[in-house]
Amino acid sequence: MAWGQNISEPCLLKTGIGCPAVSAGDEAEMGVMSTVSSGQHTRPMCYLLLLMILQLGLHTAEGVWPLPQTLISSTERFHLSPQAFYFGYGRQSAAQQGCSVLDAAFKRYFALIFPDYTSGRWNLFSDKNEKDGTLPFNVDKQFTVEVSVDHNDCDGYPNESSSERYNLSVFSGRASLKAVTVWGALRGLESFSQLVYQDDFGSYFVNKTDIKDFPRFQFRGILLDTSRHYLPVQAILKTLDAMAYSKFNVFHWHIVDDPSFPYQSRTFPDLSSKGAFHPMTHIYTQSDVRRVISHARMRGIRVLPEFDSPGHTKSWGKGQPDLLTPCYKGGIPSGTFGPINPALPSTYHFMATLFKEVSVVFPDSYIHLGGDEVDFSCWKSNPYVRAFMQKMGFGSDFTKLEAFYMENIVNITSALNKTSIVWQDVFDYHERIPKDTVLHIWKGTPASYYAELSRMTKAGMRVVLAAPWYINHISYGQDWHNYYTVQPLNFSGTEEQKKLVIGGEVCMWGEYVDATNLTPRLWPRASAAAERLWSDEKQTSNVDMAFPRLQDFRCKLVRRGIQAEPLYVGHCKQEYQGI
Repeated sequence: MAWGQNISEPCLLKTGIGCPAVSAGDEAEMGVMSTVSSGQHTRPMCYLLLLMILQLGLHTAEGVWPLPQTLISSTERFHLSPQAFYFGYGRQSAAQQGCSVLDAAFKRYFALIFPDYTSGRWNLFSDKNEKDGTLPFNVDKQFTVEVSVDHNDCDGYPNESSSERYNLSVFSGRASLKAVTVWGALRGLESFSQLVYQDDFGSYFVNKTDIKDFPRFQFRGILLDTSRHYLPVQAILKTLDAMAYSKFNVFHWHIVDDPSFPYQSRTFPDLSSKGAFHPMTHIYTQSDVRRVISHARMRGIRVLPEFDSPGHTKSWGKGQPDLLTPCYKGGIPSGTFGPINPALPSTYHFMATLFKEVSVVFPDSYIHLGGDEVDFSCWKSNPYVRAFMQKMGFGSDFTKLEAFYMENIVNITSALNKTSIVWQDVFDYHERIPKDTVLHIWKGTPASYYAELSRMTKAGMRVVLAAPWYINHISYGQDWHNYYTVQPLNFSGTEEQKKLVIGGEVCMWGEYVDATNLTPRLWPRASAAAERLWSDEKQTSNVDMAFPRLQDFRCKLVRRGIQAEPLYVGHCKQEYQGI
C-alpha cells in the first residue's frame, strides 16, 4: 500500500454505552474486524490493521476531549493545507458573515489548527465566491468547514438555557458543522480543531468522522479567586482560552473577599482605593471587567460575579464606614470588626446600590451572593446587634439573624431581575429564599454531599456541585483520578430530583495560587472534571482508558501555549517553549 493510501472499507468506530472512542489499535486488540482491499484479495484483518496504523501513521479521532456523546471515526484521512483551507457559512444558516462570535472564532481556530503556519492569513468564503463558484487558484485540494446555525445570537451573551448541541461530519474536501446556536457552533469548532493532527513530516490531516454531541450538564464552571492573590487580566484571559478548549462555559469570578477588594466600583470608588492591595496596580477597572466579559462571550463562556457577604468582607470595611459590625470586648469596642452589620438600614441601602451597579456591569442573569462561613462571635459581642435580635424576636439564634440578612440580599437581586446563587450554608440554616435560587455545595465527603444533594433537590432547589473539585488542594501523584471518577448523580432521589443538579464547578482558591502557578495547577487536572460534566458517564468511567487521551489532550494544551503540568513520565511531540 502506498503512503497515504486510504483503506477502501474504513473501519468505523462508534462510542456506545460502555465503549469510549477507541483508536484503531485499541480496536484491533478488541478483535473488531475490518476489511482492506489489496489487489485481487480481500481478507479479514485485525493485527494487520494495527501494523499498518503503526507503519503508516494512520490516526483516528479518539483525541477529542471531552469525549463527544456519539463519535464515529474512520482511518480514512484527508490532507489539509492552510493555503486551501476555508471556513464558511451554510446557505441556510441564520448567522452569516459579519457574525462577531463566529468570524472571530474562524480566525482563532485557523491559527490553532495550523500552528506552524505564520502568514497570518485566514480564510472565509466571500459572497461572490458562493454565488459564482469561483475559488482562489491553489494546487492543493480545497477543504471547507461549513457552519450553519438555527439562531442568529451573534450579538448576545450565552445564558443558562443556551443550547450547546452540535453535529459535525467530516468527509472528503468538506466538514459540515450544524448547531442550534453560535455557542454550540463554538463547541463544534473546538472538536474539529482537536481532530486535526500532523504526521512526522509536518503535514496536516483529518480523519473521516461523524460526531453528534451535547453537554451532560448545562453549568460547567471554573472559579478563580482574585482577592487572596491578584490575578492580572492576562492570566484570566488565558484561563478563559483554556476553559474553551475543555468546553467549560461558566467563569465564576470570586472577585473580592477578606484580603482585598480589587473591583473598582463607579459608585463606591473607595472600596478599591482603600480595600485593594494597591489602588492603582492591583485593581480591575471597569474597562478590565468589560474586557474579561467580552473575551468570555466570544468563547461561549458566561461570567458569574461573586460578592460574598455578610462574612468574607473585611476588605469592604476599609472603604465603606459603618458597614461592618464593631466587635466588643468587656463591654467596650475592641477596635476590630466582624461580618457586615445586619441591624442597620444603611447596610441594605448600600448593598442595593452596589448590586444595582453590579447587575449592569455583569450582563449574566446570575449573581453569586456567597453566604458561607459567617462567624457569629462578633455579632454576639455587640450589644446593639443583640438588641436588634430581641426586637425582631430572634432570641439568641444567630442563624435567624443571618437568614434575615440573606433573605434581604436575595430580595434585592430578585428585584434587579437576577437569579441568586448562594453557598450551601444558606440552605443549611433554613433560610427563606426564592425557589429559583441556585444552591452551591462546597464542603463535605462524598457521603455528606450526596446527602446534601438529596435534601436540596427534594426541596425542589437547583444545585451546583463543587465539593469534589477543590483542585487548589494538591497531592503527589495522579490526583486527577479523583476528579474524573466523581459521580454527580449517585445520590438517593428520583429522576426529577436529579434533573435539578444543573452542573458542577472546579474551584481554584487563591491562598497559595497566583499568576506564577495558576495555569499548571489548574490544567490538565480541571480537564478531568470537564469530561465528567460534559460526557456520558458510562462511556468515560475508566481512568486507564482516559489516561492516554488526557495525556494527548495535555500535549494539545502545551502546543497552544497553556503550561499544563504533566500527568506522569513521558513527553510531548512539541514541548512547551517558555514564556
